[in-house]
Amino acid sequence: MTLTHLGQRLGHYEKLMRLDKPIGILLLLWPTLWGLWLAAEGVPSVNILLIFVLGTVLMRSAGCVVNDYADRNIDPHVERTKNRPLATGKLSSREALLLAAGLSLCAFLLILPLNRLTLELSVLALFLAASYPFTKRFFAMPQAYLGIAFSFGIPMAFAAQTGEVPFIAWILMAANLLWVIAYDTEYAMVDKVDDLKIGIKTSAITFGRFDVMGVMLCHVFFLGTMIMVGLIQKLGIMYYAGLAVALGLMVYQYRLIHDRDRGRCFKAFLHNNWVGAAVFAGIALDYLIGNFQ
Repeated sequence: MTLTHLGQRLGHYEKLMRLDKPIGILLLLWPTLWGLWLAAEGVPSVNILLIFVLGTVLMRSAGCVVNDYADRNIDPHVERTKNRPLATGKLSSREALLLAAGLSLCAFLLILPLNRLTLELSVLALFLAASYPFTKRFFAMPQAYLGIAFSFGIPMAFAAQTGEVPFIAWILMAANLLWVIAYDTEYAMVDKVDDLKIGIKTSAITFGRFDVMGVMLCHVFFLGTMIMVGLIQKLGIMYYAGLAVALGLMVYQYRLIHDRDRGRCFKAFLHNNWVGAAVFAGIALDYLIGNFQ
C-alpha cells in the first residue's frame, strides 16, 4: 500500500467518523459539560473532565459509523449523503463494524477508572447509541430517541463526579431531550423530500406542516425547563444571561427556518452549537463568580 493510498483510506475513515464535521461532537459535548459543571458546582475533576471530553469524541465517532452502516443502502438515494464512504463503496461494511467496535472499546477502557455506577450507565449509553440509527425504520419520532442517547452524558457526569444521579440530573436530561428534538428536526427538514420518497420516518415528517412550530415549541420548553434547573440549583444572574443569549439565538433560527429552505435549515442546525455554548458559558461564569465571592 502506497502512502498516497494510505492517505486516501485514512481520509475515508475520517469522513466515516465525521471528524471533518465536528458539529455532532460539540452538540454531544455541551450538555455533558452542563451536567459536569452542575454536579461539581463549577469545579469538576480535571481527570473526569478529560475522560468525558475524549469519551464524547470516541462515542460520537462510533455512533456515526454505526449510523452509516445502518443507512448504507439508503444514503446513495439521499442528495446530502450519497457521497459518504459506505454509500460509494470506498469502505466495506466489515471495516465499518470493526471500526465501530474499536472506538467503543477505547471509550469503555477510558472510563474504567471511574466508579461502578458510571460504568453501568455507560453500557446503557452504548446500547442507545448503537440502536438509534435503526429507529428511523419504525419510530415516528426518532429524534426523541436520539435525544435520550445524546443526553446520557448528563447522568454519567453526575455519577462520575458525585457517585449518584440526583433528580436535577433527570430534569437537565429532559431539557436536553427537548433541545435535541428541536435541532435535529431542523436537520431532518433538510432531507424531508428525500426521506418521504424513501419511506424514512423523521420528526420533520411527523410534524408535517407544523414542523417550524414544533421546532420553536421544543426550544421554548427547553428554555422553560432550564429556568427550572436554575431555580432548583439557585443559580445567579450570569446563568440567566446565558439563557437570554440562547433565546436570542433561537429567534434567529426561526428567521432561518420559517421558509423551510434546505440550506437555511442546515445553517440553523449548525447554529445550535452557539446555543449550547451560551448555556455552558452562563453556568461556568455563574459558578466562577460565586466561588470567588
